[in-house]
Amino acid sequence: MPAEWEPHEATWIAWPHERSDWPGRFDGVRWTYTEIVRRLGESERVEILVQDSAHERSARRTLRAGNVDLTAVRFWSIPTDRSWLRDSGPTFVRRTRAPFDLLGLQWKFNAWAKYDNWRADRQVSPAICRAARTPSERARIGSRWLVLEGGAFDVDGHGLLVATEECLLDRTQGRNPGLDRRAVERALRANLGVEDVLWLPKGIAGDDTHGHVDDIARFVAPGRLVVVRPADRADIDRSASDAAFDALADVRPHAGRRLRLDPLPAPEPVLVRGQRLPASYANFYIANRTVLVPTFDDPADSAAIAILAGAFPGRRVVGIRSRDLVWGLGTLHCLTQQQPIAHAP
Repeated sequence: MPAEWEPHEATWIAWPHERSDWPGRFDGVRWTYTEIVRRLGESERVEILVQDSAHERSARRTLRAGNVDLTAVRFWSIPTDRSWLRDSGPTFVRRTRAPFDLLGLQWKFNAWAKYDNWRADRQVSPAICRAARTPSERARIGSRWLVLEGGAFDVDGHGLLVATEECLLDRTQGRNPGLDRRAVERALRANLGVEDVLWLPKGIAGDDTHGHVDDIARFVAPGRLVVVRPADRADIDRSASDAAFDALADVRPHAGRRLRLDPLPAPEPVLVRGQRLPASYANFYIANRTVLVPTFDDPADSAAIAILAGAFPGRRVVGIRSRDLVWGLGTLHCLTQQQPIAHAP
């Protein structure tokens, strides 16, 4: 699997429609999506899934009102239950044997073992691969179709993958019962072409996905990660951060070099009716010429953007106001899926 910072052919998103995901904030979310599409379209094509022709017309009106260049956008009538394509969409990998082209991996999507409406989302991955004219296959270990989501792991394109035990090894989460750590690692290596799996104990509070890693730790270069680090020692996420740093501190992957770990600040807790939301700067998305970073009208916004700008000197780092978006329990990385450029070796 190529790293996210490698060149993209396009970014796939699904135009929002499930109002219950953003109670009272849906109109604001549509404008957040508009800004996301505008920024992505500056450096790559944006492929947008819609429910039907009426949904497409509505999306076009909103995008035009937001001064989006629609020549950079294509629409596809592919119905979804929700808009989180990182999880329901395919993971694109490159074949290491002829033909040396892209392959879309289909994970078995079960709505994080939390929701009943997942049947349309389970059809999204093969539909995207057909639209992209990319061969696809189910991700498997033996005869078993793997239950997994794209937000559950992150790769550096040089043999390393990071994930959380909470998400992939906790038997109460409804993913792949009967598979132990060794079997899960074997499946990740076989399907994603990685050599080492780096395990963090858990994700952040408020996460609706049972510990997706893309809210707590992300690769920004080969062997280099940013890890969320709340300043307040009493913050519930500080213990998850401490555990993550401890788990990675002495790891020497296959190359024999230590990992580089950079702390990434956390915003003040974002609460709705007493429920904590997964507001995290780690949920950024790396596009061809930009890095989109969720912001939360918080004093730490500028510090997070500065740290990521240092990590991506060749890209413009742009904040996307995500206080409405995070009501849906996800932000920028959760709603995007990159399609790498196919190439011959």
